[in-house]
Amino acid sequence: MIVPDSPDLRAYRRIVVAFSGGKDSLAALLHLLHLGVPADAIELHHHDVDGGGASFMDWPCTAGYVRAIAEHLGLRVYFSWREGGFARELERSGAPTAPVVFETPDGIGRAGGNGPIGTRGLFPQTSADLRVRWCSPSLKIDVLAAAIRNQDRFLDGATLVVTGERAAESPCRAHYLAFEPHRTSSRRRTVDHWRPVHGWTEARVWEAIADSSIRPHPAYTLGWGRLSCRTCIFGSPDQWATVRHVFPRAFQRVKVREAASGKTIHRAADVETRADRGSPYSAALVHPDELSQAEDEHWRLPIVMNPWRLPAGAFGDPAGPP
Repeated sequence: MIVPDSPDLRAYRRIVVAFSGGKDSLAALLHLLHLGVPADAIELHHHDVDGGGASFMDWPCTAGYVRAIAEHLGLRVYFSWREGGFARELERSGAPTAPVVFETPDGIGRAGGNGPIGTRGLFPQTSADLRVRWCSPSLKIDVLAAAIRNQDRFLDGATLVVTGERAAESPCRAHYLAFEPHRTSSRRRTVDHWRPVHGWTEARVWEAIADSSIRPHPAYTLGWGRLSCRTCIFGSPDQWATVRHVFPRAFQRVKVREAASGKTIHRAADVETRADRGSPYSAALVHPDELSQAEDEHWRLPIVMNPWRLPAGAFGDPAGPP
C-alpha cells in the first residue's frame, strides 16, 4: 500500500496541533492556515512540562506565549500536563506515574495514575531511546495520547494530529513518516498523524513565520537555535553557560538536584563542567526586554513584531532532542 505524504484535510472533523511554541510547530500551524483550513477546525494542544507548578525545567513564558498566539489567530487552545510535572516524576519513588490532567471543552479531565509501581530518581538520559529519555514520552507524547483516548468527542468523526518534526533536525527524525496512523487510532477512533513541515528547510520555516509577523519565542532572540526546555538535558555547553549567566536560579536548581542524584545529567560531565566549556550567547546579554519576558509567566510583549527581525538563534546552535 502506498502511503500519501499529505492527507485530504477536508476529511477531518478536527485538526489537533501539538503546539510547543517553537518555530517548527508554529510553521506547521501557519501552513494549515495558508492551505485554507478554517480556524474553527483547529485546536492547539500544549503540554506543560512543569505541570502548572513552579518553573523547574521549562521556559516560564512559554504557556503565556502559546496563549497569546492562540488569541492572535483566533484559535482554541487546550493545555495538558502530567500532575506534578517533571519534578514529581523525577522524584517518584515506589509509586505509579502520576495522572494526566487535560483541559476539555467542558472542563478538566483526568486519566491514569494507577499504573505499575516504579522509581525514577535520575534525570532522563541523553539518548534517542525513549525508555531512558523518559521526559519526552512521560511529559509530552503520552500526555497528548491520554487526552485523546479519554475524551468521547474524539470518537465522533476523524481527527488529524499535526506535529512539527523536520527531517533536517536529526537522523532519527529523518526516518519519520510524513503521514501515518496516529498511536491513538483504533477501530473505534480514527486518528491520523501528519508532519507537514517534515521536508522543509529551516529557511522555509523562518520565511513562513516572517510572513506572519509573529514574534518568535524569546528563546530564539536570546540565542537558542531550538525550543526545548530551558534546562534541557541535551543543552550544549553554550546553552548551559548562558543559563548559568542570565538564569542563575534555574541553573542552581538543576545543579543541586543533579548532585543529590549522585549521577550527572550528561554521561561525561555535570552541568557546571558543561557550562565551563561554553560561552554565554551574546544575544542573551543585549535583549533585556526579551530576557525579562522569558522569566515571566505572564505574556507582556506584542505578539506581532513590526518590523519583523530574524532572531539571533536562527540557523544557530541545534542542540536539542534527537
